[in-house]
Amino acid sequence: MPLTDAQWARIEPLLPDRKPKRGGRWRDHRQVIDAIAFKFRTGTQWVHLPERYGNWRGVYNRLRMWAIDGTWERVFIALMAQADAEEDLDWAVSVDSTIVRAHQHAAGARKKGAPAGESGDHAIGRSRGGLTTKIHLVADGRCRPLAFVLTAGQAADAPAFTNVMARLRVPRRRGRPRTRPDMVLADKAYSSREIRGHLRKRGIRAVIPERADQQANRVRRGQSGGRPPVFDREAYKQRNTVERCINRLKQWCGIATRYEKTATIYLAGLHIAGIFLWSAR
Repeated sequence: MPLTDAQWARIEPLLPDRKPKRGGRWRDHRQVIDAIAFKFRTGTQWVHLPERYGNWRGVYNRLRMWAIDGTWERVFIALMAQADAEEDLDWAVSVDSTIVRAHQHAAGARKKGAPAGESGDHAIGRSRGGLTTKIHLVADGRCRPLAFVLTAGQAADAPAFTNVMARLRVPRRRGRPRTRPDMVLADKAYSSREIRGHLRKRGIRAVIPERADQQANRVRRGQSGGRPPVFDREAYKQRNTVERCINRLKQWCGIATRYEKTATIYLAGLHIAGIFLWSAR
């Protein structure tokens, strides 16, 4: 589905000037964004992009250029900032991860000489299920993504927690960007002393259930085991918002299965899917 007029009205002012540094004018931004969205929605190969979108190389070059210079992420963040200014951003956030299968076309990116900011493994790992990538994300209370981090598929959830939380930055009209939510909800995979301490130090309320082995260890130690962490069962019912956000993102076939060789381009696809979600609010 292409951008609606209402979505385009939100996005257009946030895009670079229509005239590039060299050469003539950009191809129409709206047409290019619709072409990129079509590619990620359907998972089709670049060479099979419909003729109505023009030459696929021009579309891919725009995607790559704006991924490298951060344009897609800036637009994504600006749309979140608009929602926050209109009090349409729920700061009871949830954190989780999801694994996506990397298609055989995603393999083969060069290991040496990767672009700046690109990990050597391109966020692709090998496990029993084959080649996979893991998406770590934060979602607001209305099932919309706030930040992404990519790792290899076999990576654990807890070590990526501080990284994905560090990506949460929503600019405001005055003062510094907001980086601290009111509350963080997460499942037992994030139940660790380090994560709870990190949130406590930042003044963020943690709603994370304790794992069974942690409970048993605390009981075994008696008084020296300390008190159990505070856990709000009623608030925890909201944690499904991140799972629903993942479901919305995975309606795009090019997100549910990774076809892109570099993490930079795949991450740009996630930001574009997020742009469509935030601009449609």
